[in-house]
Amino acid sequence: MCAIEYYTYDDYMQWEGDWELIDGEALAIPSHTINHQAIAGIFASELMSIIDTYSNCIVIGKIDWKITESTVLKPDVVLICDETNENYLTKSPEIVIEVISKSTARRDEKFKFEIYEQEKVPYYILAYPNDCKAKIFKLVDGKYSKEGDFSKETYEFENTICKAKIDFDVVFRRFRK
Repeated sequence: MCAIEYYTYDDYMQWEGDWELIDGEALAIPSHTINHQAIAGIFASELMSIIDTYSNCIVIGKIDWKITESTVLKPDVVLICDETNENYLTKSPEIVIEVISKSTARRDEKFKFEIYEQEKVPYYILAYPNDCKAKIFKLVDGKYSKEGDFSKETYEFENTICKAKIDFDVVFRRFRK
């Protein structure tokens, strides 16, 4: 991306509404559909049900992740462990989930994919509400490897501190036609 105007975290903090900042370029986050928000909530619930015994891990939606002064992302759902900052994320989450919408698909599938890979997020999930499926990517030797497409299966995340898992049948059950 090549920004015509270059913004920093200080600029970002002055804006109203939901935004992301990628390499100094301001990107608005559009309003989400009911299905988008519901699926993000179910993902969060699935993860939270597993991490009860891990007091240093939490699940959060729509939190700022300040990667650099010119890159601030706002993932749909994250699983984080051992975060000490209360204002924004300062280190890589264990799992990042992005629920895909038409207006942000390219951002999530390309730009955020590359950033999450570079920041060494162990697992990146792209969820497609209209297809009732999700793609899981696992970081292997610094690169994402696709673990598969999931719709009704349960996936156990081996490389997370809190041994998370997601039942994709639960996530998508209400949205199947």
